[in-house]
Amino acid sequence: MAKIVGFRAIRPVRDKVHLVATRPYYTYKSNVLKAKLEDNPFTFLHIINPEFGKANKTKPNSNERFLHVREQYNRFVEEGILHQDNEETIYIYRQSKGGFSCIGVIAGSSIAEYEAGQIKKHEATFTAREEMFTRYLDIVGFNAEPVLLTYENNKEIAQFIANQAQARPEYEFSTTDKVKHELWCLAKDNVAELIGMFSAIDATYIADGHHRTASSLRLHHLKGKESSNGSSAYFLSFLVQENQIEIIEFNRLVKTLNHLSEEEFLSKLSMVGELIPMNEIRNPSKEHEIVVVLKNKAFSFYPLPQFVDLSHPVNSLDPEILTQLILSPILGIHDLKTSEELVFRPGSESVDSLVEKINSEKYAVGFLLYPLSIQQVKRVADNGLNMPPKSTWVEPKLRSGLTIYPID
Repeated sequence: MAKIVGFRAIRPVRDKVHLVATRPYYTYKSNVLKAKLEDNPFTFLHIINPEFGKANKTKPNSNERFLHVREQYNRFVEEGILHQDNEETIYIYRQSKGGFSCIGVIAGSSIAEYEAGQIKKHEATFTAREEMFTRYLDIVGFNAEPVLLTYENNKEIAQFIANQAQARPEYEFSTTDKVKHELWCLAKDNVAELIGMFSAIDATYIADGHHRTASSLRLHHLKGKESSNGSSAYFLSFLVQENQIEIIEFNRLVKTLNHLSEEEFLSKLSMVGELIPMNEIRNPSKEHEIVVVLKNKAFSFYPLPQFVDLSHPVNSLDPEILTQLILSPILGIHDLKTSEELVFRPGSESVDSLVEKINSEKYAVGFLLYPLSIQQVKRVADNGLNMPPKSTWVEPKLRSGLTIYPID
């Protein structure tokens, strides 16, 4: 079962929500982040960047810095920018942009279910990041960025959510990235009904937020048995059906050909796959097609069948095929997480932009990949395995500070 609970969110007052809620700070370029902090006194960025404009700054990720975050958060509450709901509830949230729309449920998800493997993961986490974020949660006392969970399509839940979304939303606003945001607060009776519906869901899957989830587990253990029914027994989550998730690929750019000429490089590729010259550079049109982009030329690369293990959840994935057949043996890139020769670019970046980078000789070669499916991601998680690094960019990306989860 999927155990979810309502909570008393701390959230922006209605007339300031469009000013408070923000993308995570790390998604902004430094000059844009500076401009937002200078021009908008209400942005949640001031809470997570509490020392902006100050001459004396504390060490990043230090307890002292986290205490300043807590102080800024308290100031936003005291000034009435943020307020807490009087009753526990569950929230319906919809995000729309262009032809893409995603609607789901913001609630507390069970730490016990995560620990028992009913909330499934597909990514390894770093202990240092877990420890840092655990300290952060413990000191600041809130979580403002939900973990994105997905679950098998369920007609009953989908119809329930659709019915709730017929009412006028509590929030309705658009942001400068042309995304429309809507949020509804469920009535008490509807909360109980929705919780009952989710109890029929066998398992949920982490689509985005592995470190946040693992850190919430650490925090729960830190607080001990007395917290078994407290707020730390759950973590802030946004639950959406599989058909609401959009998975975008991560392409790879490599700075050198590992001392090979283009002819030598292409010769080695032809030993492990079929190379077809392309007249017009495009994204791959199907699984197992990898588009190889060199200066002023490109090829479709199809790995030879004997080198693809379709029975293996990870080795059958195009990012892993690329690593095992090309990046590691030919280009000498053995650790994708630490290599300085490799750069990852999300599929949202245009092909023209990637080609321009290669033609400018900033990079020697680029590899364009076909996006993975949610079924492939689930298969990895169901087998207790980990995805290759930077395999997926998952939408939607939620705004920080929209519904803040308080931790007692």
